[in-house]
Amino acid sequence: MTWPVYLVDDDDAVRNALSLLLRTIGIDVRGFASPEAFLSTLGTLAPGCLILDIRMPVISGLKLQERLLESGVTWPTIVISGHGDIEACRRAFRNGAIDFLSKPVDEQDLIDAIQRGHSELENQSRRALETDEVRRLLEQLTVRERQVLEMIAKGLTTRQIAETLKLSPRTVDSHRSAIGAKAGTTSAAELTRLWLEGQRSP
Repeated sequence: MTWPVYLVDDDDAVRNALSLLLRTIGIDVRGFASPEAFLSTLGTLAPGCLILDIRMPVISGLKLQERLLESGVTWPTIVISGHGDIEACRRAFRNGAIDFLSKPVDEQDLIDAIQRGHSELENQSRRALETDEVRRLLEQLTVRERQVLEMIAKGLTTRQIAETLKLSPRTVDSHRSAIGAKAGTTSAAELTRLWLEGQRSP
């Protein structure tokens, strides 16, 4: 998949120059003159790599980064700055930025950072698909099977599960077999991973 790049910079010259550079190497880039313009269309945008100027009126690049994180948007972010602000750099990295570049931006450094961002988007997409698959699997389990699986994930033995749920060990083993058949594994470690994966926030 070709991931888009969203460039948010209030400097028309910088925005146009970087957009032209990226388009010439086949990167789909969309420029925004302000964080407000970007936020107004956020709900219609596909996941992509963000390039944020650090100093913009009303909403700074760092504030925009923080606002996106609060909204659950974890797209890889590259912060660019015309000022050697070490504290701003620290804040950007604490908020999950994948790179912090100084203006004038080195073209190869920017391209390398975008490639890392695209790799991260691939990983995010893969993890989301895996989580969806696990949730569909868990939805196939009965209420009792889910209870047994949760206890397996907590490290309880068949006997302990039987005592907790007031069932016979043979019944618990039957549930474990049914879970294993649906999950494609009887490994306690793998079943624990599946359970934990299914508890992730969407």
